[in-house]
Amino acid sequence: MINSIYNIIHSRYSSIKMLYLLLPLCCCRMLLYAADNKDPEPEPILFETSVFLVVQGVGGLEVPALINGDTAYLSVTDVFDFIKVRNNRSATGDSLSGYFLGEKDLYLIDRAKNEIHYRDHVYRLHKEDLAVSGTSIFLRLEYFGKVFGLPCKFNFRNLSVNMNTRLELPAVREMRLALMRQNINRLNGKAKADTVIKRDYPLFRFGMADWSVVANQRTQASDIWVNLGLGATIAGGEATASLNYNNYVQQQIAPDKDVKEIRPFDQRQQFYRWRYVDNDQRALRQIIAGKIFTQSISSIFDPVVGVQLTNAPTTYRRSFGTYTLSNITEPGWTVELYVNNALVDYTVADAAGFYTFDVPLVYGNSQIRLRFYGPFGEERIQEQNISIPFNFLPKNEFEYTASAGFVEDSLSSRFSRAQMNYGATRHITIGAGAEYLSSIPTNPAMPFVTTSIRMATNLLFNGEYTHNVRTQGILTYRTRSNLQVDVQYTRYKKGQQAIIYNFREERKIMLAKPFFGQHFSMFTRLTLNQLVSQDLKYTTSELLLSGAILRVGTNFTTYAVMVGKDQPFIYSNLGLSFRIPGKFLVMPQVQYAYTDNRLISARCEIGKYLFRNGYLNASYEKNYRSQISNFQLGLRYDFSFGQMGASILRSNHTTTVVESARGSLVYDGKTGYTGVSNRSMVGTGGIILQAFLDLNGNGQHDKGEPKAEGLRLSVNGGRVFQNRQDTTLRVQDMEPYTTYYLDLSNSNFDNIAWRAKNQVISVVVVPNQLKLIEVPVVVVGEVSGQVLLHESETTRGLGRIRVCFYRPDSSMVASTLTETDGFFNYMGLPPGAYTARIDPEQLKKLGLLCTPASLPFHISANKEGDVIDGLRFIVEREAGAIGKAW
Repeated sequence: MINSIYNIIHSRYSSIKMLYLLLPLCCCRMLLYAADNKDPEPEPILFETSVFLVVQGVGGLEVPALINGDTAYLSVTDVFDFIKVRNNRSATGDSLSGYFLGEKDLYLIDRAKNEIHYRDHVYRLHKEDLAVSGTSIFLRLEYFGKVFGLPCKFNFRNLSVNMNTRLELPAVREMRLALMRQNINRLNGKAKADTVIKRDYPLFRFGMADWSVVANQRTQASDIWVNLGLGATIAGGEATASLNYNNYVQQQIAPDKDVKEIRPFDQRQQFYRWRYVDNDQRALRQIIAGKIFTQSISSIFDPVVGVQLTNAPTTYRRSFGTYTLSNITEPGWTVELYVNNALVDYTVADAAGFYTFDVPLVYGNSQIRLRFYGPFGEERIQEQNISIPFNFLPKNEFEYTASAGFVEDSLSSRFSRAQMNYGATRHITIGAGAEYLSSIPTNPAMPFVTTSIRMATNLLFNGEYTHNVRTQGILTYRTRSNLQVDVQYTRYKKGQQAIIYNFREERKIMLAKPFFGQHFSMFTRLTLNQLVSQDLKYTTSELLLSGAILRVGTNFTTYAVMVGKDQPFIYSNLGLSFRIPGKFLVMPQVQYAYTDNRLISARCEIGKYLFRNGYLNASYEKNYRSQISNFQLGLRYDFSFGQMGASILRSNHTTTVVESARGSLVYDGKTGYTGVSNRSMVGTGGIILQAFLDLNGNGQHDKGEPKAEGLRLSVNGGRVFQNRQDTTLRVQDMEPYTTYYLDLSNSNFDNIAWRAKNQVISVVVVPNQLKLIEVPVVVVGEVSGQVLLHESETTRGLGRIRVCFYRPDSSMVASTLTETDGFFNYMGLPPGAYTARIDPEQLKKLGLLCTPASLPFHISANKEGDVIDGLRFIVEREAGAIGKAW
């Protein structure tokens, strides 16, 4: 009994034990079975839409996308097309290949294997990282950054993607190169324009006038200086006149002298000139009559009246270096540099009056001119004509200048000069000519030869020999560290009378170099000049330091004068300029003589700008040598119509009051515009742009065609003014005879259907004129429709399909791509008949047939613009095109 009970218990225990052993195995088997029979996870639901892609340095574009929550997929083809990355789709449509930045950066996006091959790496993706929709392959957003270095950030709220990268994308590189080529073409005058406005040659047209008045009142006398400058066009040429009245000298005449001998309206102080320019004529480009500028060898101090002929153009030619030009004027004066009548640069003289320019050396004979503008009215404008010694021409180019006339001196001396230059090689230019001046007693005829040699990249030589007058040589060298060395030697023939100097030799050496640091910038110049005569040597030296130290303008100049064996006279001039609280400008200056060990003079000026357009200054100066004290107080204010100023000077017991005013007038007879300015306008040019609605499309402003508001202008020079009352744009202060390019692509008209017919206009500016340019605005039409794919009794939109628009003569006008839903839209078709067709090459590649093959439509002409919609193309798969991409 007990044994049986034991056997039962033992057998049940063994069963329970076996059950506990089998239970985990069963559970595992059940779990494995459940796992094997579990339904696969559904693929993520992707919504097809479009997002706005913004690429740094390129711009923005709407591209097809697939979205699932915060995850986005972008069409690889659209993105790569936008950033100009080469991509080719396979015939089966399941892969993309090409190269990324360079031809060695090959890549392959394989949808079948879910892999990306880029350079020497293989990136294995999950199945859900790549998607296909229609004709496009979509890649998950983060892989643009992981694989190609194009990190992207998706914003679901505004459906936008920002792509930032440090790589120079092909699109960025293409834009940079295009801009460089555009700038080069513009410098060479070869920029592309939609239309060219030709220059006209009117018989007479008045345009500009400058005026200025300076009056002085002193204790014993008063005087006045009046200037009137006039600019016009006469017989197609530039006519300029400057009339001056100044009775200062007459007021200084003693009572017993004949006042009639000194005329306030002296003919030598008047300027008049007529110049005809045609830069397209190689044989003769300029004809000048009146008071002419001559680079004479002989000493001429009076104006020359005559005629000048030359084939030298007025425009710039390619620059190959610079020449440092520096000098001294009054402290705080503005100095403008003109090369061939074109404003190149300007600067403000420092506290000691020093200024410097790097003059560009251009091919041909350049006329260098400086204009000085003082703070008030005293001699506000002075002109100095400076000759740069280097004259280079391109190889095999010939240039000449011939002048003839008479000098307004007491003898009415006859003068003539002819010079010819020829570019023998790229680095050597030779020249020859002759000069004649009848007032020279002996040897009035002076033949000469010249040469300019570019011996090395930064080593230039110029030589000149004038028979019976002088022999001259100039050597200049500039290192890579901007150290410039100039050496000049001139030997005069004994007894020559063409040049008033009685020296036999002139020697000059100059060293100049700029220095830059974290807290300073400094220009240094050391000059040694020696004049040698038969009896003595006259030597002068100058050491100049000019720049800014800790925001303090500093000029320290030391001079030394040595005559023969006498003791040298050495003195220094220190000038500072700095600002103090309250925006006051302080300019102290002292002069000290080392030879006498005493102070020569001290001066301090303080000034402040008032109300943006005014300037108030006060100065005090004490000369310890002459015991003269000067106190001056002045005020200047710039109005829109002119500039006015007044100052009072107290010198010991003499008081002088000066009043000044200057301005300019601009007039255009065609438009009736009359304007004023506080700048000098004579000699400059300008344009007036007026947009009109070209309803009949003939490009001319006909009666009844209204003005169009919203014209916007971008131009490579001048100052732009907008007149909202008559919807015109005015550009002034433009360099004459220069080609300007007017970009109207940013115009914003009242109607979106209005477009400027010519987006880029080329125009040559005429001096002393405001040229009227009427801009036709055409009314463009809009066309829209849809491309649908019909397959298996279903119809859906098909994206990335190119729709082309043709004229009746079968020439293509424009094209556009369909969106992901198959819709297309294009705006910009002028009125007329058109035909829409899907690109036949794309249909052939995709293996599709289109019905209908083409759709004709017509854009009507009306003020608001025409809209054509409802164009519909149905495409179907071509028989046997299973393996093709569609």
